[in-house]
Amino acid sequence: MTVANQLISVHPEDLNFQFELEKQSYCDIKVANNTQLYVAFKVKTTSPKKYFVRPNTGLLQPWDSCTIRVILHAQREYPPDMQCRDKFLLQSTIVQPHSEVDELPPDTFNKEGGKKIEERKLRVVYVSPQGAPGDSEDEALRRNSDGNASLQCLKDERDSVFRQTNQLQQELDMLKKRKNHRKDGSGFSFTFAILVASMGIILGFLLRLVAS
Repeated sequence: MTVANQLISVHPEDLNFQFELEKQSYCDIKVANNTQLYVAFKVKTTSPKKYFVRPNTGLLQPWDSCTIRVILHAQREYPPDMQCRDKFLLQSTIVQPHSEVDELPPDTFNKEGGKKIEERKLRVVYVSPQGAPGDSEDEALRRNSDGNASLQCLKDERDSVFRQTNQLQQELDMLKKRKNHRKDGSGFSFTFAILVASMGIILGFLLRLVAS
């Protein structure tokens, strides 16, 4: 049966919960009546003690919709590999016009007697918060790659400073030689400026290393 022929549509089709130890989480799903008939729905789960569903039973008027909130109670331990095997089942069936949800017969969702009951299975997905156990391998590799890139950048800056220092030293040697042949003060002033610049670069590099 295609989506267009189903009594109700569901969005999203997976229940995604932000999973953290000792913290409650919730997920909202929207159900919509795709017909001009009155449709009743019921939500069931394989782990009723772990979840709180409201409303777990409802009635949709023609072309109407509503939001179902599913609450995951606080858990004391992480599931293996952050994989959840819990399942939800959303049942829907056509009921009499102008019905009330409190007046639905007990056998509304009973398949006996040839009654047409549509069923949708919803998968549960646990999403790890950043930095918690269960992060994906790709995320761990990304963080490691970022750290290696930062270290390589720092090494490149260090090598650049060393090259600049050597170049300045060579220029200083040349200026000293020129100073021996010139008696004015311009050579001394320029030499002093080069020394100050060189010290500033080296000091900046050392401060960067300490901060990192």
